[in-house]
Amino acid sequence: MSLFLMAAEPIEGVTQWKFGAVDLYSDILIVALIVVMITLLFSALVVHKAMKSILRVTMPELVREEEEQKRLAKVQGKGKWGRIWNNLLELRPIDEEKYMVIDHEYDGIQELNNPIPTWFNVLFYSTVVFGFAYLLVYHVFGWGLNQDQEYVQELAVAEKAKQEYLAQAANLIDEGSVQFDPAMAPAGKAIFTANCVACHGAAGEGGIGPNLADRFWIHGGEIKDVFKTVKYGVPEKGMVPWEQTLTPGQIAEVSSYILTLRDTNPANAKAPEGVEVKAYESEGASADAEGAPADSTVNK
Repeated sequence: MSLFLMAAEPIEGVTQWKFGAVDLYSDILIVALIVVMITLLFSALVVHKAMKSILRVTMPELVREEEEQKRLAKVQGKGKWGRIWNNLLELRPIDEEKYMVIDHEYDGIQELNNPIPTWFNVLFYSTVVFGFAYLLVYHVFGWGLNQDQEYVQELAVAEKAKQEYLAQAANLIDEGSVQFDPAMAPAGKAIFTANCVACHGAAGEGGIGPNLADRFWIHGGEIKDVFKTVKYGVPEKGMVPWEQTLTPGQIAEVSSYILTLRDTNPANAKAPEGVEVKAYESEGASADAEGAPADSTVNK
């Protein structure tokens, strides 16, 4: 638990970077990025148009031949899908290569007028559109989660999963594996107050039920004995089994709380019942320590 809290603390102060939410310099940076992207897109369109105009002036025959080739390709295309494929890849037949030769050469090498394929232009302009949309969604309007926010969200999901696991692990406890834990006492006190006070008193002094604040026990005074007694009850004495009402984790909590009542000497304590247990495992004694056995079921 503490590990998650320590990891989350540096992130709590992170402010979402969106337009108008941080400072003037960040807002200026966002506006500048948008202007630069628009300018680059506009410049690319202008350069493309200018290149076409230059070709029309310097190589009018080549432009006319290219336009004628496009016209012939449309007429002589081998079906709809064939034309789409050829246009997408800008494919030309080998017998049309002579019309694509540019009017200059170097060292006997001639250059062909091979335009950029349509699919490449589509891919390039789609990345420009995607980048612009990404900037708007994540950094201008704040519709999407940035990395810091996703980190905090994942921490919350992990903490929830951790608590669910711990809750399930706590309910795997039984009378054979339960251990005394003073940290459970506060939660156990609430359960004791809600369910046990009527018979055992608010301070465990006893009433209808036996005194829980001394060292005398009818069914054993170790944590496993108390857990078993609470779980299965003592029907012949009027104590109902709580296994249908409380979870194993809750029974472990109230059992640990009952052990903290030992030697508290509350007022109006009921007379001792059962066998005195002088040494407890929770106090460092072994199971065969001097005194009555922990699982004593003697009832006086």
